[in-house]
Amino acid sequence: MIASLKRINELAVKNCNEGLTAEEMIERDRLRQEYLLDIRGQITSTMTSVTILNESGEDITPEKLVVEKAEQFQNEFLF
Repeated sequence: MIASLKRINELAVKNCNEGLTAEEMIERDRLRQEYLLDIRGQITSTMTSVTILNESGEDITPEKLVVEKAEQFQNEFLF
């Protein structure tokens, strides 16, 4: 689970019940941006681990995805 999600939900409840201060609105916006980055990272990671096979078992993964996998793999081992 994404760590900031709990705080985002706390701020959402507070906003509905009593409203947020200016500082809390800034915190909420920052946390939302962090949350979106985390979600995008998870989706990218999942998508680059996918291999598509046809009914015959042949790899038909789109070339763009194969290239993305190769780039991600290469970036993991850069020093």
